[in-house]
Amino acid sequence: MLMALTCAAATAHAAQVAQTSVKTAVDAAIEPLQAKYGIPGVAVGISVDGKHAFYHYGVASKATHTRVDDNTLFEIGSVTKTVTATLACYAQTQGKLSFSASASDYVSALRGSVFDHVSVLNLGTHTSGLPLFVPDAVTNDAQMNAWLRAWQPDSPAGTQRVYSNIGIGLLGRAAAHSLGVTQREAVEQQLLPAFGMTHTWLRVPPASEAHYAQGYDKTDTPKRMNPGVFDDEAYGVRTTAPDLVRYLDVNMGLVPLAPAWRRAIDCTHMGYYTAGPFTQDFVWEQYPWPVSLDTLQRGNSPDAILKPMPAHALTPPLAPQADALINKTGSTNGFSTYVAYVPARHIGVVILANKAYPNEARVSAAYAILKALDQSK
Repeated sequence: MLMALTCAAATAHAAQVAQTSVKTAVDAAIEPLQAKYGIPGVAVGISVDGKHAFYHYGVASKATHTRVDDNTLFEIGSVTKTVTATLACYAQTQGKLSFSASASDYVSALRGSVFDHVSVLNLGTHTSGLPLFVPDAVTNDAQMNAWLRAWQPDSPAGTQRVYSNIGIGLLGRAAAHSLGVTQREAVEQQLLPAFGMTHTWLRVPPASEAHYAQGYDKTDTPKRMNPGVFDDEAYGVRTTAPDLVRYLDVNMGLVPLAPAWRRAIDCTHMGYYTAGPFTQDFVWEQYPWPVSLDTLQRGNSPDAILKPMPAHALTPPLAPQADALINKTGSTNGFSTYVAYVPARHIGVVILANKAYPNEARVSAAYAILKALDQSK
């Protein structure tokens, strides 16, 4: 009995030491970051073997001085694209959407255009050639369809990786059409309940408005996202750190799911192209683990987002890799997000902030935290 108590005490002590070490690493990563970029508020969530911890820094609003907590809602920008990818994979594994079919097969307004030769897979892997941003003059679906019908690519689909809000917007429209619902209905009525994400929204309801952080741009001007064409599909999700950590657990296979949704998650982790330093999955980007900080920063650099990169198809596609770091950045004018996880190690981190600041800094902070999580196991 004494031996058992001694072992239990030693185990508890080791766990406490590990927790203290992780908190020290999180503080060391976030506090200088917050000071350097003048970030009002940051929420960090970590997952280790499905166990979670959350760390909060600063305020959700400089006007009200409300402290960041587990209920604070952040805009997560392009991390939204991974949600759209999951819906598309769900439709594909249900036999309702074909990745090899033309985009115009599902978006009828584009039939007879160049999109007869752009596949659904091209949309989900940023290899359609479409540019990043919706043109400023385009404010509704009719104008978007007219612009798309007139658009001509600089190179054939599948040859260049060009990061694109428009491409993912079309992917979402194709997936929703195949499922017979709108994007918002598919997300809020199907995906989020299936994943147990109860504080995640495409439109924040009045009852949750008080938890919605105020964002700030690089000049400290208050900013929140305005509705726009393809916002639901490409950058419109608002969520909390606990919900986003649960999303990482879903992706790491640590949350029980219906078989159809598990197949959809696996589908998003397939590698379809290599581009620059990473493998392009279905929206997600992956690197062999372990990976150097320099490689990870190059893959999340402005050049990787704003400039075309040669894309090389993987034939056959790469099966989901457990020994990989899978990541995604997300930005709006007033918010910055980074998520990264390593399925084989069952470790993941999310960093949510209510100010725009560089990807390089986010990646560096998350990398330090992931290293600490890996060492704590």
